[in-house]
Amino acid sequence: MPKHLPPPDGSRQVAYLNDDFLNSPDARAVRILAEYLEPLSHFRRQKVRDTVVFFGSARIKEDGPLSQYYKAARELAKLLTGWSAQFDHASYRFVICSGGGPGIMEAANRGAADAGGKTVGLNIGLPFEQFPNPYITPELSFEFHYFFMRKFWFAYLAKALVVFPGGFGTMDEMFEILTLTQTQKLRKKMTVILYGSQYWKEVINFDALVKYGTISAADLELFQYADDPAAAFELLKKELGAYAMQVDTPEVPAIAKSRNPQMPEGTA
Repeated sequence: MPKHLPPPDGSRQVAYLNDDFLNSPDARAVRILAEYLEPLSHFRRQKVRDTVVFFGSARIKEDGPLSQYYKAARELAKLLTGWSAQFDHASYRFVICSGGGPGIMEAANRGAADAGGKTVGLNIGLPFEQFPNPYITPELSFEFHYFFMRKFWFAYLAKALVVFPGGFGTMDEMFEILTLTQTQKLRKKMTVILYGSQYWKEVINFDALVKYGTISAADLELFQYADDPAAAFELLKKELGAYAMQVDTPEVPAIAKSRNPQMPEGTA
């Protein structure tokens, strides 16, 4: 950043060094833009081309109730990270991404770290339960203020989504992606797996939504169920393998081919 000397009379300073202005309502647009540009610069420098996003409860611990889901998320993330290492195209493919906090998020980042891969954490400041877990790649650990900018980065890079049992936050994020997919606001196919069929079928009656006509029967094809890491891994390999074989297009340029690469295809 260039050094700016204060005016001789000491009356003003440049706007981007004025903390009072930057933290004011008038600069909200600047802060929102920063939550787009700062992650963008890190993803480019770290050569992250696309991601597999894991959603799930922050309350599920390794040694507590529902711990089987923590173990499954860690194992699945490890399997995917090890498998994705074969795609060496001067960028990192199918990088595990989570909300950055504890619980299922921690398990996903931990599994990727177990396999020696990069892993992304999109954390957000909340009054409780949300703090960065220690398994995120430091250069890919982000802190958001705005929920909608955090959701943008979940959706924009993702090629697949795995949703483990969770509460309000997990459901909010899951339905956001399902809605974008249903309404074709994503210019890509999104593989969505609901992990733990017993849980999801009990807490959300998708068939009732079809019965009452609030969604169509075809909308049930937007997602699949899985109940063990191996089965989920096979589903994801099939879908992600097709992406890996695609030739780069102007919308999805290889990072190695450009000094100023665009990001992969995402929202319209």
